[in-house]
Amino acid sequence: MPELNLKLPAHVALLGYGGLVPFVGLVILSGVDPARAAVWGRALVGYGAVILSFVGALHWGFAMTAAGIGLAQRRRAFVWSVVPALLAWPATLMTTPAAALLLVLGFALHFAEDRRLAGVAALPSWYLPLRWRLTVVASVCLLAYVWRGAGQG
Repeated sequence: MPELNLKLPAHVALLGYGGLVPFVGLVILSGVDPARAAVWGRALVGYGAVILSFVGALHWGFAMTAAGIGLAQRRRAFVWSVVPALLAWPATLMTTPAAALLLVLGFALHFAEDRRLAGVAALPSWYLPLRWRLTVVASVCLLAYVWRGAGQG
């Protein structure tokens, strides 16, 4: 599998970093349009919940296809793959500040699980650095919204 360890493919970078645009854009909108900050905050939480669910699904795919993992590790990846969605869904029902904090916790837990899986599975060498950068930016945006006190809705 040497092709897995090449540098980050351009199309993956574009898709990954492009997925940060709504995080950054919505937190900026909440600052420049304070009259609708609560609306932008709900949109930020909704998008964060979708993305957290998406990254959980990555582990379902890894569980089905990753080389180098045993039955117990494969089972753990399948089980873990649904946990982010189970964290994201209640976030959509909470107040915005609490929801944003729950999503940040979910992203942090997921990155920890990514690191654990990368230790036993043959994942691309670019995967963890990319996931780290995406996790940091998404989390900083969610925390910035909460910190600014905009999310009272």
